[in-house]
Amino acid sequence: MSVTAAKGFLACGVRSGMKTEGLDLALVRSAAPAVGTAMFTQNRVQAAPVVVSRRHLDQAQPQAIVLNSGCANAATGERGELDALATAAEAARLLELSSEQILLCSTGVIGVKLPLDKLLLGLGLAAPALSETGGDDAARAIMTTDTRPKQARASVAGFTVGGMAKGAAMIHPQLATMLAVITTDYPLAAGEAERFLRPAVEHSFNRISVDGDCSTNDTVILLANGAADVERSQATDQEFGQLLGQVCHELAEQIVKDAEGFTVLMEVNVRGAVDEGQAVAIAARIASSPLVKTAAFGHDPNWGRVMMAAGSAPWNGGYAELDPSKVTLAFNGTQVLANGAQIDATPAMEGVSCVIDLDLGLGKGCASYLASDLSYEYVRLNAEYTT
Repeated sequence: MSVTAAKGFLACGVRSGMKTEGLDLALVRSAAPAVGTAMFTQNRVQAAPVVVSRRHLDQAQPQAIVLNSGCANAATGERGELDALATAAEAARLLELSSEQILLCSTGVIGVKLPLDKLLLGLGLAAPALSETGGDDAARAIMTTDTRPKQARASVAGFTVGGMAKGAAMIHPQLATMLAVITTDYPLAAGEAERFLRPAVEHSFNRISVDGDCSTNDTVILLANGAADVERSQATDQEFGQLLGQVCHELAEQIVKDAEGFTVLMEVNVRGAVDEGQAVAIAARIASSPLVKTAAFGHDPNWGRVMMAAGSAPWNGGYAELDPSKVTLAFNGTQVLANGAQIDATPAMEGVSCVIDLDLGLGKGCASYLASDLSYEYVRLNAEYTT
């Protein structure tokens, strides 16, 4: 069920003392030579581990990943980058790799210097603890305000895709405080991984929102080591793409369901847009609207808020196309608007699911988004985050 589900991958989670309690340092590596890629946040403020990992990917194929919780190592200037480089160098020494083969992920409070002494001591504990059964501890070690670890796996005859993720707030990925590591024993050649990872991320991690905020540290990494005994073909490539997409979707959904203050899972489905790009823009705007999210928390089918959000979706320097007279809208399967006309109906809104189906009646563009509601508890948690 974990990041070590595929053959030839090792992981562990240890306590280094960066957090006040619990595991806080994870290490993942491929025992066999691997290839890989990563997608990173597009936020202009990028954490030191993102900067260093981007550079390392340009220089070598990744073989191992160091992930710490408790400190984001973001907005820490030159010192933060030097600390990230020192982390990679020590991990490389311990694992007998080159520094450029190490990728880094950090999560926690922004603007706090990395406690490098603790991290390096933790690496000394982590390297000998690597094992095929260490995936569960690794998934726990990367948690911050998460209430539970997030793991997924999928297999077909011959190969496996496994993964872990963390994230509970500052979630509105633009990828390419969400981190994800995906591993597979499917054979890929150098340079091929991004071709598979990008569409999987686009339809999973890039289609979720907790609070509409794009983190400084968002990272999704894919490692493939070819340890599976499978003869590659166009058909197996298609199967691999499907499995990778399935694992990414399951991890993304787990992130939303564990969002800070979560009480309702919002599913926003948009169809009939002029094109897919505009459908995505409208779905994202609805999913991230504080007014729509608070209505979901209150189990209120306030269709006016959905229309407001849909009509103000940023697109190409303006707003996405929408004709109110052609819109059909439903909550949990019950229509409240049909071709722009209100229907006298009361949708059932109790429970932990709010499905919003919006048909714009303009074209063939469609997209879906998952989001959490916005509750009192979310506000409380984030009002007290550093105090």
